[in-house]
Amino acid sequence: MGHNSFSGSAAGTHRTSAYALRERPAAQVLVIGGGINGVGTFRDLALQGVDVALVERGDYCQGASGASSHMIHGGIRYLENGEFRLVQESVVERNRLLKIAPHYVKPLQTTIPIFSTFSGMLSAPMRFLTHKQGKPKERGAFLIKLGLSIYDFFSRDGGSVPRHQFRGRENALAELPRLHPGIKYTATYFDASVHNPERLTLDVLQDGEKAGTGSALPGGSARASNYVSLVSMDPAAGTVVLRDELSGEEFTFRADVIVNTTGAWVDQTNAAMGSATRFMGGTKGSHIVLDHPELLAACNRREIFFEHTDGRIVLIYPMGDRVLVGTTDVDADMSEDAVCTEAEIDYFFDLVGHVFPSISVNRDQIVYSFAGVRPLPRHDETQPGFVSRDYRIERSERPAAGATAAPGGKAAVVLSLVGGKWTTFRALAEHLGNDVLRELGMERKTTTAKLAIGGGVGFPTTEDGVQDWIKEHMAPGLDARRVEGLLTRYGTRAEAVIAYLTAGEDRKLRSTDELSVRELEFMAANEQVGHLVDVLIRRTSLAFRGLVTGELLNEVAGVLAGELGWEPARCDAEIEHAQHVLQHFHGVTVHSLVS
Repeated sequence: MGHNSFSGSAAGTHRTSAYALRERPAAQVLVIGGGINGVGTFRDLALQGVDVALVERGDYCQGASGASSHMIHGGIRYLENGEFRLVQESVVERNRLLKIAPHYVKPLQTTIPIFSTFSGMLSAPMRFLTHKQGKPKERGAFLIKLGLSIYDFFSRDGGSVPRHQFRGRENALAELPRLHPGIKYTATYFDASVHNPERLTLDVLQDGEKAGTGSALPGGSARASNYVSLVSMDPAAGTVVLRDELSGEEFTFRADVIVNTTGAWVDQTNAAMGSATRFMGGTKGSHIVLDHPELLAACNRREIFFEHTDGRIVLIYPMGDRVLVGTTDVDADMSEDAVCTEAEIDYFFDLVGHVFPSISVNRDQIVYSFAGVRPLPRHDETQPGFVSRDYRIERSERPAAGATAAPGGKAAVVLSLVGGKWTTFRALAEHLGNDVLRELGMERKTTTAKLAIGGGVGFPTTEDGVQDWIKEHMAPGLDARRVEGLLTRYGTRAEAVIAYLTAGEDRKLRSTDELSVRELEFMAANEQVGHLVDVLIRRTSLAFRGLVTGELLNEVAGVLAGELGWEPARCDAEIEHAQHVLQHFHGVTVHSLVS
């Protein structure tokens, strides 16, 4: 993936996560891949009392999980693919996540601008039946009304969100006056968004680690480490060779069941384990983030979700004081880094003009861009937009039939996850967990269906409750704005952070009022920070919002160096690495400060 282009010899100083794997190099289950599905499976198994380990070659939520459209949605467009099971599961899981992860998952009002009444009525059944796409035609009001009615039907249990509403042109333009004056209707319904997918992934991971701490096993029965990659496998012995990407050290690890949740890289991971597969056919999705107050106001606090003239479903929606625009859906070349191209940016500008023709957008307003490869199954002739978003689990044994396991040993079972999306991660993890438990001859002890995640435990359910929580946790040096920032970042886990901040002398950074020295120390000690860039992109939203400066790089690197034992040369390398990642993967140029 290219994000982690160097390793540092002194990097292992505070690598307790990798050390715990090296010290006891065995587990019943090894999960490879630390995106949301791998981390969800890790948590599910830990809660069943399984001795489970997880490794991720980069940082958690660094691949497709961190490059999502930040949507938790029922998948209205999957109806057209005939994927009714997936739609129902998605709607149920969306409603669940609103309850069990309320600190990060929020209701999102969504409006579809509609330009015709009956368009697409002949082409839609053909797409439904063949999954081939002829000349694209926009879906008209009749089809959208039908789809939303079915969607409401799937949503009726759990009633977390209101039913859809249609508006005629006059009322639609009264609500959203900057919309294209040629619209005939708007349809408005509710889905949900996840404003901080990286931190939600970290919460799920830490819940898993916590579940395994009561075990008598050295290091506990649930251990996870980022920046640890799979090198190879000895199938006869059921062992794999792992490499600590920060220290360069390699070690052997044994597991009875290996779960491959490496997303679009599932085939490459299987090849490294000596068994080539052709399960995957990922597509690239790109997004841009705009600092554009006029467009932000035009959205009126809701997502605009619509079909562009090429038949592609796209979205424009406000996130805080920024606007997210996405997404593309093009076949991915797995040998190349996934980055947002100039052609994709032109496409985004064109689609903004399609919906809001009086609003101009230019490249100076882009503060961040990102792209990821969706972990879709191979799809050959099927158009990318019509590839199933459902998932399946492929089972194989190592060694293969005819080979023999090592004396006294047994073949390792490998379960490969093909597909999967953000919204259904909890249900998918439970499904994968059940398959693993069957392999181990164990019974499920608990379900995660109603189990609050991380900082969602006790999270206030009303705006008044949020304000009360903030007032209760204010302290010297922690005003309401700072406490609110901590609650947004950590959910109710902010209590532990606040206790740490107030237990010693602290000071805010000069380069941002959103971070302090002790908070960075807390992250370094508790959140497996491997690189400077982890803090900018995944432990905070500073990069996403375009707030990284040369001063910030220097200051954050300086604090982390003290905690992680970085020598001056390593500190300089971390700053250069962060600049490279931001420039190459996110289109952001941050100039160095001459020290």
